[in-house]
Amino acid sequence: MEADCVIRFKFITRQLLSTPPDKEPVPVLYLMLTSSPIIIRERVPGEAVRDGRVWNTAPGGLVSLPKYTGSFPWAGSDPGRNFTALIYCQLGGNLTPTSSLYKLVRAVAKSKFAAAVNSCSLDERKSSPSRNRWPPGGPPLYILHQPGASQRFSPQPLVKTEALLSLDEDTTLTTDEVDFAFSVWQHFPDRIGTWGYTSKWTNDYSIVLTGAAFYHRYFNYLYTEWLSPLLLKTVEQSHNCEDILMNFLVSHVTRRPPIKVTQRKQYKEQPPPTGAPRSPWNDPDHFIQRQTCLNTFAAVFGYMPLLRSNTRLDPVLFKDPVSNLRKKYRQIERVGS
Repeated sequence: MEADCVIRFKFITRQLLSTPPDKEPVPVLYLMLTSSPIIIRERVPGEAVRDGRVWNTAPGGLVSLPKYTGSFPWAGSDPGRNFTALIYCQLGGNLTPTSSLYKLVRAVAKSKFAAAVNSCSLDERKSSPSRNRWPPGGPPLYILHQPGASQRFSPQPLVKTEALLSLDEDTTLTTDEVDFAFSVWQHFPDRIGTWGYTSKWTNDYSIVLTGAAFYHRYFNYLYTEWLSPLLLKTVEQSHNCEDILMNFLVSHVTRRPPIKVTQRKQYKEQPPPTGAPRSPWNDPDHFIQRQTCLNTFAAVFGYMPLLRSNTRLDPVLFKDPVSNLRKKYRQIERVGS
């Protein structure tokens, strides 16, 4: 019943968005009929019950799943003072003190907000490096093996924080960038906060890359439990586009665009070291495949949920002609765009 309700809800959402503001949309009646079976079911003994305010507060009860035990990103509650970093490994290069993965773990581990670092291998043919080869010290380090593109956004039992920092293994960031981005994201927990956002260097963006991004862990739960199986099947068959689908999901649910921090536009090591495995981003067919995914997702959703923005948030005194000692995030200004 609930799956059928979700499908009808998506149809209703499309109708509401396309209805002129001077006309009362007839689908409001259908929205009431769609919600009623779920509300009635919650009155059955043993079923999870949501507070009535959930249904009267955007985005509503249909996307506020009762089995989720944490806080919702739009609830206005404190998202916490710490984050869990999830580093996804697909390239399988050697872990040495000069490798991108080693330097990334070291930079993230130095963050005062990092509660844990999880390294997740998404390729069933490759395993994560042994524990004794990782940088010493810092927060707890967990090594996981979860093959499959969509596993990137599956709920992680080891994650105890509301905030997640999603990273690719070849991401290059400083500790100051991580700390500042997290402090910004805490004010926008219902959005994706990121550094990189486009293959074209423009000031407008509507989709961001999750290879270096903060977001709320509830969206992992929605991604796995709420999205259409057809969407997830598209991701698994292409071994691609999971980040695009997450952007669609967040924008569709919240009706808000992502946010970008600092001047950085390239967050990956360019070019890769000699002998290092090539990233799929260097393959022209990769972009063709992503365009196909984009069209498929828009067709399944029934509309284009992505919203444009040109906002960029920088630290106080960023690029101001004052002593660097007065600035809190001193490393950020030394980072090239």
